[in-house]
Amino acid sequence: MSQPRRQSARARVRAEMTDDIKQAARARLAAEGPNLSLRAVARDIGVVSSAVYRYFASRDELLTALIIDAYDDLGEATESAEAAVARRDLRGRWLAAGRAIRDWASANPHEYALLYGSPVPGYAAPQDTVGPASRPVLVLTAILRDGVARDVIAVPPDRLPRAVRADLTGVVALPGFQDVPAAVMGRGMTAWAQLFGALSFELFGRLTGAVHDYDAYFEYQLAQMADYLGLGR
Repeated sequence: MSQPRRQSARARVRAEMTDDIKQAARARLAAEGPNLSLRAVARDIGVVSSAVYRYFASRDELLTALIIDAYDDLGEATESAEAAVARRDLRGRWLAAGRAIRDWASANPHEYALLYGSPVPGYAAPQDTVGPASRPVLVLTAILRDGVARDVIAVPPDRLPRAVRADLTGVVALPGFQDVPAAVMGRGMTAWAQLFGALSFELFGRLTGAVHDYDAYFEYQLAQMADYLGLGR
């Protein structure tokens, strides 16, 4: 067998083993939460723990891989849903993005909890997670940018507190966030927090007994946020 073919076979084996480890870790995540044990994952796939350590040097490295995968999966779902709506339909784009996020979270509640639930004790997310985590946010930012450019979104008077203005000015200076006025970005971040707040309340049982039709309630929340952002009907 030639050297390239040996390398290709080795790469396939490595990719398959990496996938097996991640799948076992996701199952552990669903059963026990994010306090993963590499030894337990190794038992689940029938290998010695040292074999797993050749792929992931620590629990944190494995958690980071799961987090990046989840953010990318959520980002792709959000981007695809929003891209399917006509560019001129700003409200429709917001609604499509919000629904896609909820659909993904409902189908992947444990991954959602890993991303947006309580912080994992002793874990600090590395810089590698920032790009994937930004993908859904950039979808909203593009809607805001288009709304301002088309005069659909009226820029509110800048009555921001000094500290808030400083933070928002820093946000809109970041790559991918330019050309959105700070006051509009402030509203966008408020709507974004409300969207994930409504979703987290639903998934974590905070609305039990108060809300009986979660579909209708979430649609109401999305519409309220669209109105707040100035996205016309």
